[in-house]
This record gives sequence, structure tokens and C-alpha cells, in this order.
Amino acid sequence: MKKRLMAAVLASVLAVSSLAGCGNTGNTPAPETGDETSTTTEVQTQVSNPADEGLGAGSNAGADVTAETTEINVCFGSEPDTLDPALNSAVDGATFLVHLFQGLAKWEMNSSGVLEIVADAATELPAGVENADGTVTYTYTLRDGLKWSDGSDLTSWDFMYAWNRAASAALAADYGYMFEVINGYDDVADIDDDGNPLHPEAKLDVETPDAKTIVVTLKNDVTYWNELLAFPTYFPVKEDVVANEAWATDPSTYVCNGPYKIASWDHNSLIKLEKSENYIDANDISMGTINCYLSDDQNNMLTNFQNGSWQLIDDVPTNEIASIKSQYPTEFFNVGQLGTYYVCWNVNEDLLPAGSQYAKDENAKADIRRAIGLLFDRNYIVEEIAQGGQLPASSFVSMGLTDADGSQFYKNCGVSSDYDGYYDTSVNGYEDGFTAAVEALKVYYDYDEATGKFTNFPTLTYLYNTSEGHKAIGEYLQSVLAGVGITMNLENQEWATFLNTRKEGDYSIARNGWLADYNDPICFLDMWTTDSGNNDVQFGRGAHASVKGYSLDLTPYGVDVNVTDATWSETYDVLIKAIKSCTDKDSRYKMMHIAEDMLMSTGCITPLYFYTDMYMLDDSVKGFFSNPLGYKYFMYTTIK
Repeated sequence: MKKRLMAAVLASVLAVSSLAGCGNTGNTPAPETGDETSTTTEVQTQVSNPADEGLGAGSNAGADVTAETTEINVCFGSEPDTLDPALNSAVDGATFLVHLFQGLAKWEMNSSGVLEIVADAATELPAGVENADGTVTYTYTLRDGLKWSDGSDLTSWDFMYAWNRAASAALAADYGYMFEVINGYDDVADIDDDGNPLHPEAKLDVETPDAKTIVVTLKNDVTYWNELLAFPTYFPVKEDVVANEAWATDPSTYVCNGPYKIASWDHNSLIKLEKSENYIDANDISMGTINCYLSDDQNNMLTNFQNGSWQLIDDVPTNEIASIKSQYPTEFFNVGQLGTYYVCWNVNEDLLPAGSQYAKDENAKADIRRAIGLLFDRNYIVEEIAQGGQLPASSFVSMGLTDADGSQFYKNCGVSSDYDGYYDTSVNGYEDGFTAAVEALKVYYDYDEATGKFTNFPTLTYLYNTSEGHKAIGEYLQSVLAGVGITMNLENQEWATFLNTRKEGDYSIARNGWLADYNDPICFLDMWTTDSGNNDVQFGRGAHASVKGYSLDLTPYGVDVNVTDATWSETYDVLIKAIKSCTDKDSRYKMMHIAEDMLMSTGCITPLYFYTDMYMLDDSVKGFFSNPLGYKYFMYTTIK
């Protein structure tokens, strides 16, 4: 999921279960082993004052829930790009959505301080039944008394409608591919060369025998299925409401089914959430009103926290981190997250000088991008600029995600036996990489040995969303490139505009960040298929659609695919589809390593560091928790 904030990355290693995905977000390294003893997701995470308060719906151990109206003032970003569950692909939007909607499942903190995936709108999360053809069928029963915020009844049909809408080629949602695991998706999402649906009447294999029953059939067993059910894209929406395309921008038309409803929305200033009287578990909700202030100004956030106006801020000024740690030892948090901060390149960007013999050579452009990725000192970035306990990233798939044997996935990627991943992040490794990068670039550009600079490298532009933290990193990257004669201009845009500019491929190089959507490496890999709405690099699109030169041999894994000199869609897309249909654990993980190798070979993804989540929470707030996907939960909080 797209990450807006400068919130840093894994100060601690997350131990993730290879069955359902488990993470440890404590401040000490977790063992590199998976736990396959449970079919629910359990995650140790950060909670405010866990010893004396209730932690989550269902248990609410010790929570003092009354009818008294309470308010909390928070800020976790500027104006969200969208609050439509099917269209959102950002972490800040997801935090809003988990307060506004109720899915079949949810993340919950139990009385022991452990996060787990539990049933929500469903009475339980049953095991699937494997069919003779290898498909797997799940049957869910909805709880009695489920209502929309407008008081109307919520039915199984609302879920079926919402899933088909989100998966449809007509909507073209960024996360439409999240439904690829469901039988029938291939027809639902199929488009022609002009992007039009080829099968507009196609439906997912989801049935609703009655108003309370949902029967869904998956193509094959999916270990992270319950986590998908808790993901915002799987939340229900009401058909007559979403028929109005602007429904999610106005409180008067915003109908949801979760703990809160939108009471008011002063765009670019404040979204006020109020407890919904029609929510089935309203008696468990302790916080009556959540005032979500909208700002991307880190100094403004800090000022409002310091003067007591805001009780939580989800970002802090980078240059204030050291003093904040000292002044607010119990209110500054730096916890683990499954995510990677990186630079992405538009694969169709022309990087070669006019008249170059390599102008049409995709391998040359890949060499250039990979070489530039070696010029950046990741240790300097995390220690001197970000300063939030991040760790230098040597891969795109985040630290914290495990491999088939329970070891860290990122430690098993790359081609060198001397270091983990695709970059040697040691001090000597950086120096050697820098030298090798300059030599590699000399093949394609004129180089002045006297000045140590290239003289005919085209001017680049680096796009980032408005933030002092992102700006500081951009300025560092700019200075490094200037040192070897490469001019890179900086351009910033506000969050929503930035997301859409990058999505449309209207950039050359851009700041990017990705947090796991669930605890499996595939969520870092399936976003790069040709038709994915999160494919900001534009793989398989535009001029790159016809570029050949990729090879793929999956015959060692029992898949009848062996092609050479093929396009991105003929290789990478096929590979991801094979991974998602594979039920052999070892083969599946080996193919995921092949996928990351393909991504990194293009040079279009330049990882810089692994995220941590930095935020400030007032000591008066009890009952707050967050999960390693970046979502913040306020519904069970009280202020004392």
C-alpha cells in the first residue's frame, strides 16, 4: 500500500509466519522462524499503556466504555486521495476506512497485546473446503442486525456487489488484482487493447443463497485469504449509493457500515468522524468523535502536538527527531513496519544522449538505472537524513517477510554470496559500488577524467510529494548526481495530485514507498503486472509493451512455461499468475525470488531503506493500537 509519510522503517525485524503472516514489532530483533501453528494472524505490535486498558472489540479487557461523548484530535496526513474502499491504495486512506467500514474480518488487539485477524461482520472465519478440481470454497454467515449508517439492512448481496465492482475492468481500481485469487476473476478483469471490458457481464464466483450467506470459491488454496477479508478493498459498499460517482467526497452522500460515519468534511482542513448509532458493536466503541485534521506540514503537526491541540500526529520533522526523543520519551514511538522506501523510474523514460547507438537498447537503460542506484549511500540516508531507526534496504521486498523455510526473504535474494540482497550496504560495499557505477556509466556517456563528471547526461526530474523529509532525501540524491555531472531537478506536488501523476506515468523519476497489504512477499511483487493499478513504473505499457528481451523458464517448478526474447506481459505477468496458482510452498517461494530478480534487473526500482513507523501519541490516550501495515486504531481509546 502506498506510503505517504516520512515515517521511518524497521528498527526491529518483524518475524512473519509463513502460514498466515505474523510480525513482531517490538524493539528487539525477532527470531528468523515462522510459526505455523495457527490459522489466524498474530502480531506483536505497539500499544499505548497496555497494562491498564481494554485492547480491542470483543475482549475490551478492562475498558471503561460509557455513553459519554469523548473526542480525540489526530493528524495522519493531508487530504486523502479517496475514501472509496475500492479505489483507495494509500495507508492514510486505509486508516480512515477501517473506522468507517466493517468487513467480514478485521484486525483486533487481544488482552495480551497480540494482534490477530478475527471475524467481524461474519459470525466466524471457517476453513475452506477443497473441491475435486482444486478450487476451495468458503461459506460465511453474516451476523444478525448488521446495518448501514443510514439505518438500512446490510446483506450478503452488498458484499457480492462490492467485490465484483472492485474487481471489474470497468472500475479499473488500483487494487482490482486483489481479487485474482477468486474464481472467475480472469473474465471479470479482462480488457481489450483500448482498455474496455471484454466480458462486461462476467462475475466473480461469489454466491448469496440468502441475505445472510456468502459462498466464495477461490482458484486454489490461499494462505493469506483471511487477511484479504480484513483489507479495505474487500469492504462492502451500497450499490445505490456508489451509483453517484462523487459519493465518497461528501458527508451527505457517504454511507458506510463501520464504527463511525463522516459528520463533516472541511476539505483540506478537517474530517470529523462520529460514532455510528447503527453500528452493531456501538457499545464497544469508547471514542465518540475523532477529529482528523488534514496537514502534510510536519512542523505544524509538531506545534499542535506540543501545545496540546492534537493527541496524535503521524509524522515528525526529521531535523527534530533527536530532540523529540529526548523531550518526549514516553510519547514518541518508533515501531516496526513491513515496508520499503524507494525510488522508481518510468521504464519509458529516455536516458541516453541524442544520437546514442544505445538509444533503442532496453538493456542499456537497465544498466544505467542499476548503476545510478549504486551511487546512493543508504547508510548516510538513514543515519544523517531520515534518523528514525530505518535500516538500509538491499532489496525491494521488505525485511520482515519470511521465506519458505522461515528465514528472512530478503536475505535469500540477489546473486552475491558476500552480502544479502541486491546491494552491498556496508561502508566498503558502497565505495566499491560507486566506483563500479561510474565505470558502467562511462560506456554510455562522455566522461571528463579531469573533473570526474559526465558531460552529456540528459537532465532528470525527481518528483516527490510535499514533505520536508522527502525533500531532504531528494536534495541528497540531487547532490550525489551533481557530483558526477548529472543534473536532476526537484519537483514537489501535494499528495493526491502526486499519486495520480505517478500512476499516469507523467514523470521520469519519483519518490515511492510501499507497505505490505498482508504478510506475504507476493504483495510486493504482484503490483508490477502490466494491468495493475499500482504499476507506477509503467511496465508493459506504452513503448515498453513491445519491448522484448525477457526470458522465463518455469519448467523446474512443474509449470509448462519456457520462453525467451519475450515481452513483460509474456513473462512477468505469466510468472505472477503461476505463483498465485501454485500450492507447492517451496516452488511458490522460489518463483517469487525469480519475480524479484526480474524487477531488480530492470533497475526501475531503487530501494533506499526499510520503513519504521514514527508517530507521537499523548500520554493521556489509552487503548490505542496500530498494526504493522501502518493503520492506526482510535475506536477503543479513552483520554484520561
